[in-house]
Amino acid sequence: MKTPTLFFTLISLFFLAGNNTLAAKAIDVKSPNGEIQVSIDIKDKIYYSVSYDDDLIVKDCYLNLQLANETLGNNPKLRNTKKGVINESIKREIPFKNAVVKNHCNTLRLNFAGNYAVEFRVFDNGMAYRFITDKKDENIVMGEDFVLNFPADYTAHLSQPDGFKTSYEYPYTHVKTKEYKKTDRMSYLPVLLETDKAYKILISEADLYDYPCMFLKSTGTNGMQSLFPKVPLEFGDDGDRSLKILKEADYIAKTDGKRSFPWRMMVISKEDKELVENEMVYSLSSPCVLEDYSWIKPGQVSWEWWHDARLYGVDFRSGYNMDSYKYYIDFASKFGIPYIIMDEGWAKSTRDPYTPNPTIDLAELIQYGKERNVKIVLWLTWLTVENNFDLFKTFADWGIAGVKIDFMDRSDQWMVNYYERVAKEAAKHKLFVDFHGAFKPAGLERKYPNILSYEGVLGMEQGGNCKPSNTIYLPFMRNAVGPMDFTPGSMISAQPEDNRSTRANAMGSGTRAYQMALFVVFESGLQMLADNPVYYYRELPCTEFISSVPVTWDETKVLYAEVGEGVVIARRKGEKWFIGGITNNEGRTVNIDLSFLPEGQSFTLTAFEDGINADRQAMDYKKRESRVDSKSQITIQMVRNGGWAGVIQ
Repeated sequence: MKTPTLFFTLISLFFLAGNNTLAAKAIDVKSPNGEIQVSIDIKDKIYYSVSYDDDLIVKDCYLNLQLANETLGNNPKLRNTKKGVINESIKREIPFKNAVVKNHCNTLRLNFAGNYAVEFRVFDNGMAYRFITDKKDENIVMGEDFVLNFPADYTAHLSQPDGFKTSYEYPYTHVKTKEYKKTDRMSYLPVLLETDKAYKILISEADLYDYPCMFLKSTGTNGMQSLFPKVPLEFGDDGDRSLKILKEADYIAKTDGKRSFPWRMMVISKEDKELVENEMVYSLSSPCVLEDYSWIKPGQVSWEWWHDARLYGVDFRSGYNMDSYKYYIDFASKFGIPYIIMDEGWAKSTRDPYTPNPTIDLAELIQYGKERNVKIVLWLTWLTVENNFDLFKTFADWGIAGVKIDFMDRSDQWMVNYYERVAKEAAKHKLFVDFHGAFKPAGLERKYPNILSYEGVLGMEQGGNCKPSNTIYLPFMRNAVGPMDFTPGSMISAQPEDNRSTRANAMGSGTRAYQMALFVVFESGLQMLADNPVYYYRELPCTEFISSVPVTWDETKVLYAEVGEGVVIARRKGEKWFIGGITNNEGRTVNIDLSFLPEGQSFTLTAFEDGINADRQAMDYKKRESRVDSKSQITIQMVRNGGWAGVIQ
């Protein structure tokens, strides 16, 4: 009788030892090309490290999800693993970058005791992970740890607000990670890291729904960790465009027990152009839920707010009135611009979305625009929308094309859900949405492609505070995670030290060629022409070019890219190629070849470049035409805060 007992005891010890050995052994998953490797260690926590070409990028990072009665990821018990491959080509609903998105990654799912899993995906240009829960009861999430540790001193490019209530329009700050203190201000996403070995890491999130946005702060030990706004419980009045949070919960989310959580993602680049080219947020986010999205028509829009509708040289009193709006419609019609925005000032009260200013007959303007192939977009505060959710049906009945919704300035779970409720209701009535006062895109624009743009950027609205030295980071950071409403197009162009922007004479920093190039460089499904139509008529060659630039693309190629320094991007629509280049506060010469053009054909290149005096007088530009083919090489010369724009056809 003793022998069997001893036998089973030895067998039990063998399996126990084996399980401990398996749990202690790192589990690796690599990118399809084998260059990026994620190594996961299951110990007291779920740890992971990431390498690129055997260079350690981040080390001993860990993750957990803190629920009310347990912490997922603490003392985890791994049940099994499953590896897989995703290799698909997706036709993008609104192609901000390319008509077809390549989604290719290796996957690893770790299933743990306690009815939860962690899924990793590793791409050739980065990695992501998320929690998945399968709980009977709802999840009350107290917090979540996304913790990064750096093996060396990195440079972090951050946007650091004073608190969770923010318009997401802060300039970038640039700090060494070893000097970034735990007591320093946090940053909203995306965050960009430059490693000691020239790799770049862009951190953001995707497939965000029913959950707050993630922020990052210093761990105090050369690392970063997550923090989140808590769920608001009670609100008080705070004027015509916001609510004051009077009481918060002690948790960050109350959500379904059976769900996947947002992806925590890193775009990892060996070459800076890979940051600009990436489409990871789209690949990771929930598919489109609209059966028909053919009615969604991205396009350019004429905008009156930046220059306060202060027209001149006209035979009527300018302002937010019938004559002025007809002038904007006529301008848009002449240049094939499909929309005008009627921003703050169109309504009698910001609280009432149904009663236009007495100087406006909205029905007449809608009809006037319809006869000229121009539709109207209306501006609203988010609070007015929340208090009048039936306005989407009313606006659709009126013939309005879309809405610009402003001043959300929060990203707690309630507000994240507000974005989706708005997108869903707007889509129901075939209206598109432009979110201002908004957090960065995190995938909702794939699920609801009627979301054409988000602000969440220090754009030209900020006048002289919007400097090319800050803007040059946008293609690598903010615009790298989704569409961006920057509002470009200043015809009174100025070097930053000369910018004296006022409402009557709004100015944009950067040269004229720089302002023109922004229409090619920046991605937005609703691209503003921010300046006064009076100037656009006066500067006809520039306006003809700007108004010809599409807002969706068949193909994008980054020809030159250096983070914080300069970028040159070529984009194809049909048989035309548009090229845009911008630089920081230093002059730059970039040589590019045109080998992406079809062979055996000759094309006309029409280019707008910085004039000889553009470094002193930013409005100086030169227009050139030349013949080019696939064997041609061209030299792009940009002065400080300058640019270059062209079309090949």
